Amino acid sequence: MAEGPGVTWQVKLLFDEMWLPTLARALRQRGHDVVAVAELPELRGSPDDATYREARRQSRLIVTENVLDYRPPAATDARAGRAHPGLVFTSNRAFPRASRRTAGRLVLALDAFLSTGEAVAGEHWLG
Repeated sequence: MAEGPGVTWQVKLLFDEMWLPTLARALRQRGHDVVAVAELPELRGSPDDATYREARRQSRLIVTENVLDYRPPAATDARAGRAHPGLVFTSNRAFPRASRRTAGRLVLALDAFLSTGEAVAGEHWLG
């Protein structure tokens, strides 16, 4: 469970469009509540601010490399006291999308992250 200003939620993820839906499926098979933008026709090809709003509406952490587009609205929400479940940032250096091993490594890292049972809020860097 995660907590924010006056809000408690179960940790759920939304993979940004850069990540394949196979990652979400692999994490669902491990018992986690995860979806990918690529699985949601209403979000595919949408601007990042629409993805951010939908993640906030569904209380999902966004998994993305896109720091420049997602950090500003999260900071705006934090300054305004609005709850958002948070952001999980990855990097192409730690999880190179061109590598065949990345999907498995990312699933293992996120499974461990989600399985801790610790409160999750704010910004996290997955390494």
